[in-house]
Amino acid sequence: MSAPFSSKGPVRAATLTPGGDAVKLLNALPHPVVGVRPDGSIANANPAAEVFFGMSQASLSQQRLANLVTAGSPLLSLVEQVRSRGAAINEYRVELCLAKPKDDRLVDIFVTPLQESDDGVVIMLQERSLSEKISRHLTHRGAGRSVAAMASVLAHEIKNPLSGIRGAAQLLEADANDGDRALTRLICEETDRIVKLVDRMSAFSEGRPLERAKINIHTVLDHVKKVSQAGFAHHIRFHENYDPSLPPVFGNKDQLIQIFLNLVKNAAEAIGETRSDGNIELTTAFRPGVRLQIPGSKVPVSLPLEFCVRDNGSGVAPDLLPHLYDPFVTTKAAGTGLGLALVAKIVGDHGGTIECESSFRRTTFRVLMPMFVPRDGQGMKRG
Repeated sequence: MSAPFSSKGPVRAATLTPGGDAVKLLNALPHPVVGVRPDGSIANANPAAEVFFGMSQASLSQQRLANLVTAGSPLLSLVEQVRSRGAAINEYRVELCLAKPKDDRLVDIFVTPLQESDDGVVIMLQERSLSEKISRHLTHRGAGRSVAAMASVLAHEIKNPLSGIRGAAQLLEADANDGDRALTRLICEETDRIVKLVDRMSAFSEGRPLERAKINIHTVLDHVKKVSQAGFAHHIRFHENYDPSLPPVFGNKDQLIQIFLNLVKNAAEAIGETRSDGNIELTTAFRPGVRLQIPGSKVPVSLPLEFCVRDNGSGVAPDLLPHLYDPFVTTKAAGTGLGLALVAKIVGDHGGTIECESSFRRTTFRVLMPMFVPRDGQGMKRG
C-alpha cells in the first residue's frame, strides 16, 4: 500500500508524499485512522482502517464516510461537531454500525480537525471487545448494585443469628475450662469478623440519595493526602499535578473522600512498606472533549473532569483487570475484595466512570466525572 499520510496528517490525494517517519508511524498504528475531506469523501486510510472496513485503500478513496456507516451514525454527527467547533472531541464506548458488511462494533472515537479549516478531519477508532463492553461500564455498576441487594439480605439474615451465636459463646465461656475458653473466644472473634464484613457491605445499600453540592476536588485530595501521610502512606512521597482552574464537581464530599482514600490506600499497598522510592501522584485535568455513551441513553454524557491516582507499585495482573471492580475479587491475603467495588459504585452514582491502566511500576486509576453546572440556581446539568 502506498503511504497515505503526510507529516501534517491526512491531506488531499494530490499532495501525498510517500516516505517519512510520520508515515511509517501512522501506518504502523494498530487502530484504524482515516482522513476525511470537508465534502465527506475519504482522503486516506492506514492499513488498520482497510482491515476494519474490509476495503482496500483504493476502494476507500472512492467512498464517502456516510457510505461506510449506517444512516444516523454517531460518527457522522461527531465529525460535524468537530468541524463546527474546530476542536477535537473524543467519545467512548460508541456502538458503530458499519454499512458493509452489516456489523456492529463497540469503539472509542477520536476526531481531530486539521490545522487548516479546509483540510477536513482525522478520525481514529479504537475497537473494544465485547468483554470490555460488559465489564468496563455495566459490570462495575451492576456489581455494586448486586452487592447492594446482597447487603440488605445479609444484614437481616446473618447479623441477627450471629448476635445469638456470640451471646451463647459468652455464656459458655463463664463455665468453660481454659482449653474450652479458647474455643469460645475464637467463636466470638469470628462472629465479630463476619459482622464487620457485613457492615462493610452495608455501604452498598441503596438508601436515600445523599445531599450533593459543588465540591472543590483539590480540597478533597488534600484531605486524602493528609490522612494517608499520617498513617498507611507515611513512607511514600506524594506529588500533585493540579489544574488550578478546574471547575467544581457535583458530588458528596464524604463519598468523594472515600473514593480517593481507597484508591490511595490501594496504591500504597501496591508499593509496599519496605520500599524507599515509593511515589503516588495525584492529578486533575479538564478534558472538554471526553464523552461517554451510557447504555440506555441516546445522549452522550460529558465527563470533562479527570482525576488520577498514579503509583509506581507492582501493578495489576492483566488477567485481573477485567474483573477489578467485581466484589470479592482481591489478591490481598487479608482483603475482602469490596474496596474497588464500592469505589466503582460511588463513581457510578455520581454519573462518572473509572478506568485502570497498569504496567510494572506504573498504575493509573482514572476517574472521569461531570462537572457542576448551575441550573435555576442549583443542581447539575450534564452536557
